[in-house]
Amino acid sequence: MDDRTTAGGPGTAAGTGTAAGTGPARGGAPPPGRGGFVFSAADEERRQGVRRMKTTATGLLLMVAVVYAVATWAEGAGAGGWTGYVRAAAEAGMVGALADWFAVTALFRRPLGLPIPHTAIIPTKKDQLGVSLGEFVGENFLSADVVRARLDALGIGGRLGAWLADPAHADRVTAELVTALRGALAVLRDADVQAVVGEAITRRAETAEIAPGIGKTLERVVADGGHRRVVDLVCAKARDWLVTHGDSVMDAVQGGAPGWTPRFVDRKVGERVYKELLRFLTEMRDMPEHPARGAVDRFLADFAADLQSDGDTRGRVERLKAEILEREEIQDVIASAWTAIRSMIISAAEDERSELRLRVRSSLLSLGRRLSTDGRLQDKVEGWLEGAVVYVVTTYRAEITSLITETVAGWDAEHTSRKIEAHIGRDLQFIRINGTVVGALAGLLIYAVSRAFGA
Repeated sequence: MDDRTTAGGPGTAAGTGTAAGTGPARGGAPPPGRGGFVFSAADEERRQGVRRMKTTATGLLLMVAVVYAVATWAEGAGAGGWTGYVRAAAEAGMVGALADWFAVTALFRRPLGLPIPHTAIIPTKKDQLGVSLGEFVGENFLSADVVRARLDALGIGGRLGAWLADPAHADRVTAELVTALRGALAVLRDADVQAVVGEAITRRAETAEIAPGIGKTLERVVADGGHRRVVDLVCAKARDWLVTHGDSVMDAVQGGAPGWTPRFVDRKVGERVYKELLRFLTEMRDMPEHPARGAVDRFLADFAADLQSDGDTRGRVERLKAEILEREEIQDVIASAWTAIRSMIISAAEDERSELRLRVRSSLLSLGRRLSTDGRLQDKVEGWLEGAVVYVVTTYRAEITSLITETVAGWDAEHTSRKIEAHIGRDLQFIRINGTVVGALAGLLIYAVSRAFGA
Protein backbone atom coordinates (compact mmCIF):
# COMPACT_ATOMS: atom_id res chain seq x y z
CA MET A 1 0.00 0.00 0.00
CA ASP A 2 1.51 3.32 -1.17
CA ASP A 3 1.09 5.65 1.76
CA ARG A 4 3.96 8.03 1.12
CA THR A 5 3.83 11.48 2.61
CA THR A 6 3.39 14.65 0.63
CA ALA A 7 6.07 17.06 -0.51
CA GLY A 8 9.17 16.57 1.53
CA GLY A 9 8.61 12.84 2.07
CA PRO A 10 11.48 10.34 2.08
CA GLY A 11 12.96 9.46 -1.25
CA THR A 12 11.70 12.55 -3.08
CA ALA A 13 13.63 15.49 -4.44
CA ALA A 14 11.69 17.82 -2.23
CA GLY A 15 12.42 15.75 0.84
CA THR A 16 16.20 16.01 0.51
CA GLY A 17 16.13 19.65 1.48
CA THR A 18 18.16 20.62 -1.58
CA ALA A 19 17.45 21.60 -5.13
CA ALA A 20 19.58 21.80 -8.20
CA GLY A 21 22.04 24.62 -7.76
CA THR A 22 20.78 25.58 -4.29
CA GLY A 23 21.72 24.87 -0.72
CA PRO A 24 19.55 23.37 1.99
CA ALA A 25 16.21 25.01 2.43
CA ARG A 26 15.99 27.22 5.49
CA GLY A 27 14.34 25.61 8.48
CA GLY A 28 14.33 22.16 6.85
CA ALA A 29 11.39 23.12 4.58
CA PRO A 30 11.37 21.78 1.04
CA PRO A 31 13.04 24.05 -1.54
CA PRO A 32 11.13 26.05 -4.13
CA GLY A 33 9.51 23.82 -6.68
CA ARG A 34 9.81 24.28 -10.41
CA GLY A 35 7.13 26.16 -12.30
CA GLY A 36 6.97 29.04 -9.78
CA PHE A 37 5.87 26.97 -6.74
CA VAL A 38 7.45 27.69 -3.39
CA PHE A 39 6.89 25.46 -0.38
CA SER A 40 6.42 27.96 2.39
CA ALA A 41 6.38 27.41 6.13
CA ALA A 42 2.57 27.24 5.95
CA ASP A 43 2.82 24.52 3.29
CA GLU A 44 5.22 22.56 5.50
CA GLU A 45 2.74 22.81 8.36
CA ARG A 46 -0.05 21.58 6.09
CA ARG A 47 2.16 18.72 4.94
CA GLN A 48 2.68 17.65 8.53
CA GLY A 49 -1.08 17.76 9.10
CA VAL A 50 -1.66 15.58 6.03
CA ARG A 51 0.95 13.13 7.31
CA ARG A 52 -0.79 12.86 10.67
CA MET A 53 -4.15 12.26 9.03
CA LYS A 54 -2.62 9.58 6.78
CA THR A 55 -1.25 7.87 9.85
CA THR A 56 -4.70 7.98 11.47
CA ALA A 57 -6.46 6.61 8.39
CA THR A 58 -3.85 3.87 7.93
CA GLY A 59 -4.03 3.01 11.62
CA LEU A 60 -7.80 2.64 11.35
CA LEU A 61 -7.35 0.31 8.37
CA LEU A 62 -4.86 -1.80 10.31
CA MET A 63 -7.22 -1.87 13.26
CA VAL A 64 -10.17 -3.26 11.25
CA ALA A 65 -7.76 -5.75 9.65
CA VAL A 66 -6.77 -7.00 13.10
CA VAL A 67 -10.43 -7.10 14.16
CA TYR A 68 -11.24 -9.11 11.02
CA ALA A 69 -8.44 -11.58 11.78
CA VAL A 70 -9.48 -12.00 15.41
CA ALA A 71 -13.17 -12.33 14.51
CA THR A 72 -12.40 -14.92 11.84
CA TRP A 73 -10.29 -16.90 14.32
CA ALA A 74 -12.97 -16.63 16.99
CA GLU A 75 -15.69 -17.74 14.56
CA GLY A 76 -13.65 -20.77 13.60
CA ALA A 77 -13.13 -21.53 17.27
CA GLY A 78 -16.88 -21.53 17.87
CA ALA A 79 -17.00 -18.39 20.02
CA GLY A 80 -20.61 -17.68 19.06
CA GLY A 81 -22.82 -16.02 16.48
CA TRP A 82 -21.67 -12.51 17.29
CA THR A 83 -18.31 -13.18 15.63
CA GLY A 84 -19.98 -13.32 12.22
CA TYR A 85 -21.35 -9.83 12.66
CA VAL A 86 -17.95 -8.49 13.76
CA ARG A 87 -16.16 -10.26 10.92
CA ALA A 88 -18.61 -8.94 8.31
CA ALA A 89 -18.31 -5.39 9.62
CA ALA A 90 -14.51 -5.57 9.73
CA GLU A 91 -14.33 -7.11 6.27
CA ALA A 92 -16.53 -4.41 4.72
CA GLY A 93 -14.57 -1.75 6.61
CA MET A 94 -11.33 -3.04 5.05
CA VAL A 95 -12.91 -3.02 1.61
CA GLY A 96 -14.18 0.54 2.07
CA ALA A 97 -10.83 1.72 3.44
CA LEU A 98 -8.86 0.11 0.61
CA ALA A 99 -11.25 1.45 -2.05
CA ASP A 100 -11.05 5.01 -0.71
CA TRP A 101 -7.28 4.73 -0.27
CA PHE A 102 -7.03 3.75 -3.91
CA ALA A 103 -9.29 6.64 -4.99
CA VAL A 104 -7.43 9.27 -2.94
CA THR A 105 -4.00 7.97 -3.93
CA ALA A 106 -4.96 7.80 -7.61
CA LEU A 107 -5.47 11.56 -7.62
CA PHE A 108 -1.78 12.24 -6.96
CA ARG A 109 0.21 9.12 -7.93
CA ARG A 110 -0.05 5.56 -9.19
CA PRO A 111 -1.07 3.26 -6.32
CA LEU A 112 1.78 0.86 -5.44
CA GLY A 113 3.61 2.27 -8.46
CA LEU A 114 1.50 0.12 -10.81
CA PRO A 115 0.57 1.57 -14.27
CA ILE A 116 -3.14 1.30 -13.60
CA PRO A 117 -5.27 3.28 -16.09
CA HIS A 118 -6.87 6.50 -14.89
CA THR A 119 -4.51 6.95 -11.94
CA ALA A 120 -2.07 9.79 -11.08
CA ILE A 121 -4.80 12.06 -12.42
CA ILE A 122 -3.37 15.43 -11.37
CA PRO A 123 0.18 14.87 -12.70
CA THR A 124 -0.98 13.31 -15.98
CA LYS A 125 -4.03 15.49 -16.59
CA LYS A 126 -2.50 18.75 -15.37
CA ASP A 127 -2.56 20.45 -18.78
CA GLN A 128 -6.14 19.35 -19.49
CA LEU A 129 -7.15 20.62 -16.05
CA GLY A 130 -5.53 23.97 -16.90
CA VAL A 131 -7.48 24.20 -20.15
CA SER A 132 -10.73 23.29 -18.38
CA LEU A 133 -10.03 25.83 -15.64
CA GLY A 134 -9.35 28.54 -18.23
CA GLU A 135 -12.57 27.73 -20.09
CA PHE A 136 -14.53 27.68 -16.82
CA VAL A 137 -13.20 31.11 -15.82
CA GLY A 138 -13.83 32.51 -19.30
CA GLU A 139 -17.41 31.27 -19.47
CA ASN A 140 -18.46 31.99 -15.89
CA PHE A 141 -16.39 34.99 -14.80
CA LEU A 142 -15.34 36.83 -17.97
CA SER A 143 -18.67 37.06 -19.75
CA ALA A 144 -20.21 40.45 -20.50
CA ASP A 145 -23.42 39.69 -18.57
CA VAL A 146 -21.55 38.60 -15.45
CA VAL A 147 -19.31 41.67 -15.51
CA ARG A 148 -22.23 44.05 -16.00
CA ALA A 149 -24.26 42.43 -13.24
CA ARG A 150 -21.35 42.58 -10.83
CA LEU A 151 -20.54 46.22 -11.62
CA ASP A 152 -24.21 47.20 -11.33
CA ALA A 153 -24.38 45.60 -7.91
CA LEU A 154 -21.30 47.50 -6.71
CA GLY A 155 -22.70 50.97 -7.42
CA ILE A 156 -19.25 52.31 -8.22
CA GLY A 157 -20.45 55.78 -9.23
CA GLY A 158 -21.97 56.62 -5.87
CA ARG A 159 -19.12 55.05 -3.91
CA LEU A 160 -16.52 56.90 -5.93
CA GLY A 161 -18.38 60.17 -5.48
CA ALA A 162 -18.65 59.76 -1.70
CA TRP A 163 -14.97 58.85 -1.52
CA LEU A 164 -13.84 61.84 -3.60
CA ALA A 165 -16.10 64.23 -1.70
CA ASP A 166 -13.94 63.68 1.37
CA PRO A 167 -11.29 66.46 1.44
CA ALA A 168 -8.65 64.06 2.75
CA HIS A 169 -9.21 61.72 -0.18
CA ALA A 170 -9.20 64.63 -2.64
CA ASP A 171 -5.86 65.74 -1.20
CA ARG A 172 -4.51 62.23 -1.55
CA VAL A 173 -5.62 61.93 -5.18
CA THR A 174 -4.17 65.37 -5.95
CA ALA A 175 -0.84 64.36 -4.43
CA GLU A 176 -0.82 61.12 -6.41
CA LEU A 177 -1.64 62.94 -9.63
CA VAL A 178 1.18 65.41 -8.97
CA THR A 179 3.59 62.55 -8.30
CA ALA A 180 2.54 60.84 -11.52
CA LEU A 181 2.92 64.10 -13.44
CA ARG A 182 6.41 64.69 -12.05
CA GLY A 183 7.35 61.12 -12.86
CA ALA A 184 6.11 61.46 -16.42
CA LEU A 185 8.01 64.72 -16.91
CA ALA A 186 11.15 63.15 -15.45
CA VAL A 187 10.93 60.18 -17.81
CA LEU A 188 10.46 62.34 -20.90
CA ARG A 189 13.68 63.59 -22.42
CA ASP A 190 13.67 67.31 -23.14
CA ALA A 191 15.36 66.85 -26.52
CA ASP A 192 12.71 64.37 -27.65
CA VAL A 193 9.80 66.51 -26.49
CA GLN A 194 11.32 69.65 -27.99
CA ALA A 195 11.75 67.86 -31.30
CA VAL A 196 8.13 66.66 -31.23
CA VAL A 197 6.77 70.07 -30.23
CA GLY A 198 8.90 71.83 -32.83
CA GLU A 199 7.85 69.43 -35.55
CA ALA A 200 4.17 69.67 -34.58
CA ILE A 201 4.16 73.47 -34.56
CA THR A 202 6.18 73.72 -37.77
CA ARG A 203 4.06 71.13 -39.57
CA ARG A 204 0.84 72.81 -38.45
CA ALA A 205 2.14 76.20 -39.56
CA GLU A 206 3.30 74.82 -42.91
CA THR A 207 0.00 73.10 -43.71
CA ALA A 208 -2.25 75.95 -42.59
CA GLU A 209 -2.54 78.95 -44.95
CA ILE A 210 -2.32 82.05 -42.80
CA ALA A 211 -3.05 84.81 -45.35
CA PRO A 212 -6.89 84.50 -45.32
CA GLY A 213 -6.95 84.49 -41.53
CA ILE A 214 -4.72 87.56 -41.38
CA GLY A 215 -6.90 89.22 -43.99
CA LYS A 216 -10.12 88.61 -42.07
CA THR A 217 -8.56 89.87 -38.84
CA LEU A 218 -7.19 92.99 -40.54
CA GLU A 219 -10.59 93.61 -42.18
CA ARG A 220 -12.33 93.54 -38.80
CA VAL A 221 -9.68 95.78 -37.24
CA VAL A 222 -10.05 98.39 -40.01
CA ALA A 223 -13.85 98.22 -39.88
CA ASP A 224 -13.79 98.83 -36.10
CA GLY A 225 -11.18 101.60 -36.40
CA GLY A 226 -8.78 99.71 -34.18
CA HIS A 227 -5.84 100.61 -36.44
CA ARG A 228 -6.21 104.34 -35.83
CA ARG A 229 -4.36 104.20 -32.52
CA VAL A 230 -1.45 102.62 -34.34
CA VAL A 231 -1.55 105.40 -36.96
CA ASP A 232 -1.67 107.99 -34.17
CA LEU A 233 1.35 106.43 -32.52
CA VAL A 234 3.31 106.21 -35.78
CA CYS A 235 2.54 109.85 -36.66
CA ALA A 236 3.51 111.09 -33.19
CA LYS A 237 6.73 109.10 -33.13
CA ALA A 238 7.62 110.15 -36.69
CA ARG A 239 7.11 113.85 -35.87
CA ASP A 240 9.13 113.57 -32.65
CA TRP A 241 11.92 111.87 -34.54
CA LEU A 242 11.81 114.55 -37.24
CA VAL A 243 12.05 117.31 -34.63
CA THR A 244 14.99 115.63 -32.97
CA HIS A 245 16.86 114.83 -36.18
CA GLY A 246 15.99 117.93 -38.25
CA ASP A 247 19.63 118.67 -39.07
CA SER A 248 20.14 115.13 -40.33
CA VAL A 249 17.15 115.45 -42.64
CA MET A 250 18.33 118.76 -44.08
CA ASP A 251 21.84 117.42 -44.52
CA ALA A 252 20.46 114.40 -46.39
CA VAL A 253 18.46 116.66 -48.73
CA GLN A 254 21.48 118.92 -49.37
CA GLY A 255 23.71 115.93 -49.99
CA GLY A 256 21.40 114.73 -52.78
CA ALA A 257 21.35 118.07 -54.59
CA PRO A 258 23.22 118.51 -57.91
CA GLY A 259 26.79 119.70 -57.60
CA TRP A 260 26.27 122.77 -59.79
CA THR A 261 23.62 124.37 -57.50
CA PRO A 262 24.79 127.00 -55.00
CA ARG A 263 25.12 125.94 -51.39
CA PHE A 264 22.65 128.51 -50.05
CA VAL A 265 20.06 127.21 -52.52
CA ASP A 266 20.60 123.65 -51.29
CA ARG A 267 20.21 124.85 -47.73
CA LYS A 268 16.98 126.66 -48.52
CA VAL A 269 15.61 123.58 -50.29
CA GLY A 270 16.56 121.37 -47.33
CA GLU A 271 14.89 123.72 -44.89
CA ARG A 272 11.79 123.86 -47.08
CA VAL A 273 11.58 120.09 -47.35
CA TYR A 274 12.04 119.71 -43.59
CA LYS A 275 9.33 122.24 -42.80
CA GLU A 276 6.89 120.60 -45.23
CA LEU A 277 7.52 117.18 -43.73
CA LEU A 278 7.07 118.57 -40.23
CA ARG A 279 3.84 120.31 -41.23
CA PHE A 280 2.51 117.17 -42.92
CA LEU A 281 3.19 114.93 -39.93
CA THR A 282 1.79 117.51 -37.50
CA GLU A 283 -1.42 117.85 -39.48
CA MET A 284 -1.73 114.11 -39.90
CA ARG A 285 -1.24 113.65 -36.16
CA ASP A 286 -3.74 116.33 -35.17
CA MET A 287 -6.41 115.91 -37.89
CA PRO A 288 -8.43 112.64 -37.67
CA GLU A 289 -9.95 113.38 -41.07
CA HIS A 290 -6.64 114.10 -42.79
CA PRO A 291 -6.59 112.82 -46.40
CA ALA A 292 -3.46 110.80 -45.71
CA ARG A 293 -5.29 108.93 -42.96
CA GLY A 294 -8.07 108.10 -45.40
CA ALA A 295 -5.43 106.80 -47.82
CA VAL A 296 -4.05 104.58 -45.06
CA ASP A 297 -7.55 103.26 -44.35
CA ARG A 298 -8.12 102.45 -48.02
CA PHE A 299 -4.71 100.81 -48.32
CA LEU A 300 -5.33 98.58 -45.31
CA ALA A 301 -8.83 97.66 -46.50
CA ASP A 302 -7.50 96.79 -49.97
CA PHE A 303 -4.64 94.79 -48.45
CA ALA A 304 -7.07 92.85 -46.24
CA ALA A 305 -9.15 91.99 -49.31
CA ASP A 306 -6.04 90.95 -51.28
CA LEU A 307 -4.94 88.69 -48.43
CA GLN A 308 -8.24 86.84 -48.70
CA SER A 309 -8.77 86.73 -52.45
CA ASP A 310 -5.64 87.69 -54.40
CA GLY A 311 -3.55 84.62 -55.23
CA ASP A 312 -0.32 86.55 -55.77
CA THR A 313 -0.56 88.31 -52.40
CA ARG A 314 -1.39 85.07 -50.61
CA GLY A 315 1.55 83.32 -52.27
CA ARG A 316 3.93 86.04 -51.14
CA VAL A 317 2.67 85.73 -47.56
CA GLU A 318 3.18 81.96 -47.65
CA ARG A 319 6.74 82.34 -48.96
CA LEU A 320 7.47 84.86 -46.24
CA LYS A 321 6.03 82.48 -43.65
CA ALA A 322 8.24 79.64 -44.89
CA GLU A 323 11.34 81.86 -44.75
CA ILE A 324 10.53 82.88 -41.18
CA LEU A 325 9.93 79.30 -40.03
CA GLU A 326 13.24 78.18 -41.48
CA ARG A 327 15.24 80.67 -39.46
CA GLU A 328 17.19 79.14 -36.58
CA GLU A 329 15.99 81.82 -34.18
CA ILE A 330 12.36 80.80 -34.69
CA GLN A 331 13.17 77.10 -34.27
CA ASP A 332 15.05 77.87 -31.05
CA VAL A 333 12.04 79.78 -29.72
CA ILE A 334 9.70 76.89 -30.58
CA ALA A 335 12.04 74.33 -28.97
CA SER A 336 12.52 76.40 -25.83
CA ALA A 337 8.74 76.62 -25.36
CA TRP A 338 8.74 73.08 -23.90
CA THR A 339 11.45 73.96 -21.38
CA ALA A 340 9.44 76.93 -20.16
CA ILE A 341 6.21 74.93 -19.99
CA ARG A 342 7.91 72.03 -18.18
CA SER A 343 9.46 74.32 -15.56
CA MET A 344 6.13 76.06 -15.04
CA ILE A 345 4.27 72.77 -14.58
CA ILE A 346 6.86 71.32 -12.15
CA SER A 347 6.93 74.51 -10.11
CA ALA A 348 3.14 74.61 -9.89
CA ALA A 349 2.94 70.90 -9.06
CA GLU A 350 5.42 71.14 -6.18
CA ASP A 351 3.73 74.17 -4.62
CA GLU A 352 0.83 72.98 -2.48
CA ARG A 353 -0.79 76.42 -2.69
CA SER A 354 -0.32 76.80 -6.44
CA GLU A 355 -3.30 77.57 -8.64
CA LEU A 356 -2.81 74.26 -10.43
CA ARG A 357 -3.08 72.10 -7.31
CA LEU A 358 -5.89 74.17 -5.84
CA ARG A 359 -7.90 73.87 -9.03
CA VAL A 360 -7.28 70.12 -9.29
CA ARG A 361 -8.34 69.63 -5.67
CA SER A 362 -11.42 71.82 -6.13
CA SER A 363 -12.36 69.94 -9.29
CA LEU A 364 -12.06 66.58 -7.53
CA LEU A 365 -14.20 67.73 -4.61
CA SER A 366 -16.80 69.14 -7.00
CA LEU A 367 -16.80 65.93 -9.01
CA GLY A 368 -17.18 63.88 -5.83
CA ARG A 369 -20.14 65.92 -4.61
CA ARG A 370 -21.87 65.67 -7.98
CA LEU A 371 -21.23 61.94 -8.24
CA SER A 372 -22.58 61.29 -4.77
CA THR A 373 -25.86 63.11 -5.43
CA ASP A 374 -26.47 63.18 -9.19
CA GLY A 375 -28.00 59.89 -10.29
CA ARG A 376 -27.68 60.70 -13.98
CA LEU A 377 -23.96 61.37 -13.62
CA GLN A 378 -23.57 58.15 -11.65
CA ASP A 379 -25.27 56.25 -14.46
CA LYS A 380 -22.97 57.87 -17.02
CA VAL A 381 -19.80 57.05 -15.09
CA GLU A 382 -20.94 53.50 -14.42
CA GLY A 383 -21.91 53.14 -18.08
CA TRP A 384 -18.46 54.30 -19.19
CA LEU A 385 -16.80 51.98 -16.71
CA GLU A 386 -18.96 49.02 -17.69
CA GLY A 387 -18.30 49.67 -21.35
CA ALA A 388 -14.55 49.83 -20.79
CA VAL A 389 -14.43 46.71 -18.61
CA VAL A 390 -16.73 44.73 -20.91
CA TYR A 391 -14.63 45.74 -23.91
CA VAL A 392 -11.43 44.60 -22.21
CA VAL A 393 -13.02 41.35 -21.01
CA THR A 394 -14.62 40.43 -24.32
CA THR A 395 -11.69 41.55 -26.44
CA TYR A 396 -8.94 39.99 -24.37
CA ARG A 397 -10.79 37.05 -22.82
CA ALA A 398 -8.76 34.57 -24.85
CA GLU A 399 -5.51 36.16 -23.67
CA ILE A 400 -6.69 36.15 -20.04
CA THR A 401 -7.76 32.51 -20.09
CA SER A 402 -4.61 31.54 -21.99
CA LEU A 403 -2.65 33.01 -19.09
CA ILE A 404 -4.30 30.46 -16.80
CA THR A 405 -3.79 27.61 -19.27
CA GLU A 406 -0.17 28.48 -20.00
CA THR A 407 0.63 29.02 -16.33
CA VAL A 408 -0.76 25.63 -15.37
CA ALA A 409 1.02 24.03 -18.32
CA GLY A 410 4.28 25.52 -17.08
CA TRP A 411 3.96 23.96 -13.63
CA ASP A 412 6.03 20.92 -12.82
CA ALA A 413 3.69 17.92 -12.56
CA GLU A 414 5.29 16.42 -9.45
CA HIS A 415 5.45 19.68 -7.54
CA THR A 416 1.92 20.57 -8.62
CA SER A 417 0.65 17.32 -7.21
CA ARG A 418 2.50 17.80 -3.91
CA LYS A 419 1.38 21.41 -3.59
CA ILE A 420 -2.28 20.51 -4.11
CA GLU A 421 -2.01 17.51 -1.79
CA ALA A 422 -0.54 19.74 0.91
CA HIS A 423 -3.62 21.94 0.70
CA ILE A 424 -6.44 19.39 0.37
CA GLY A 425 -4.79 16.13 1.43
CA ARG A 426 -5.94 16.37 5.05
CA ASP A 427 -9.60 16.55 4.00
CA LEU A 428 -9.08 13.69 1.58
CA GLN A 429 -7.82 11.48 4.41
CA PHE A 430 -11.18 11.94 6.10
CA ILE A 431 -12.65 10.22 3.04
CA ARG A 432 -10.53 7.18 3.89
CA ILE A 433 -11.68 7.28 7.51
CA ASN A 434 -15.31 7.74 6.50
CA GLY A 435 -14.95 4.92 3.96
CA THR A 436 -13.74 2.61 6.69
CA VAL A 437 -16.57 3.51 9.07
CA VAL A 438 -19.32 3.58 6.43
CA GLY A 439 -18.04 0.33 4.91
CA ALA A 440 -18.11 -1.40 8.29
CA LEU A 441 -21.64 -0.20 8.99
CA ALA A 442 -22.80 -1.23 5.51
CA GLY A 443 -21.19 -4.66 5.91
CA LEU A 444 -22.83 -5.11 9.29
CA LEU A 445 -26.22 -4.10 7.90
CA ILE A 446 -25.93 -6.41 4.90
CA TYR A 447 -24.87 -9.33 7.08
CA ALA A 448 -27.67 -8.68 9.54
CA VAL A 449 -30.30 -8.52 6.77
CA SER A 450 -28.92 -11.68 5.23
CA ARG A 451 -29.12 -13.49 8.53
CA ALA A 452 -32.61 -12.15 9.14
CA PHE A 453 -33.84 -13.66 5.86
CA GLY A 454 -32.04 -16.92 6.48
CA ALA A 455 -29.26 -16.42 3.97
